[in-house]
Amino acid sequence: MAEASGEAALEPAFVLHSRAYRNTSLLLELLTRGHGRIGLVARGARGPRSRTAGLLQPFQPLAASWRARGELGNLRQVEGAGRPLRLIGRRLVSGFYANELLLRLLGRDDPHPGLFECYVGFLEALTAEADEAVALRTFERDLLALLGYGLALERDTDNHRLAPDQWYRYDPTRGAMAVGGPQAGGLVLSGRLLLALGEDPISAETARQSRDLMRAALRPHIGDRPLKSRELYARYPATGGHENGASSGQS
Repeated sequence: MAEASGEAALEPAFVLHSRAYRNTSLLLELLTRGHGRIGLVARGARGPRSRTAGLLQPFQPLAASWRARGELGNLRQVEGAGRPLRLIGRRLVSGFYANELLLRLLGRDDPHPGLFECYVGFLEALTAEADEAVALRTFERDLLALLGYGLALERDTDNHRLAPDQWYRYDPTRGAMAVGGPQAGGLVLSGRLLLALGEDPISAETARQSRDLMRAALRPHIGDRPLKSRELYARYPATGGHENGASSGQS
């Protein structure tokens, strides 16, 4: 695990996770714009006179200052940097799903340019009533690419351009291998779907059809331990064309 060092002043940040620490403090995992994921102690944040407990919540834009020596730093100051992003029902669960992915995929103190903006864009899409499946697939695809695990969506394993009418068996570690048809076995997808997944914006149909591919692509990186957010999806049946828990993109 990387050890943090140095300090930051009013860095844009979001809380990914928090838990009680000792009598009145919190252990925080933050996603920050310039430092990636960091671990901090918020001393006294749960105390009776705390002015920060209400701010240290998921989906609340923050400006955080800290000093770090070793594995954990100390939160020195925190301010709200905008209104909380209001997520309810399934969209709240989708927000927690994104937080779980980031906690599984990111090491501490390992920044990736563009990742913070990718996360903010995903949350804004959820609050703007954008299609939930499209928001999820776009975030998953772009997150993997930013971390160096991007999907091969233009050429097959023989370096031929993908053909829309060709069927491919897709291995996330190798790419697309041309096969004779959809009954070839394994994760078989059309070239048309793979090409469409590489476009912006992703269509709602592409988002739903590519769920299994994204699940397979994420699995090697998040491990076998079940995601808690997937269990929560079961409480919110899909309505209005949104995904159900089984098709939410969880692994």
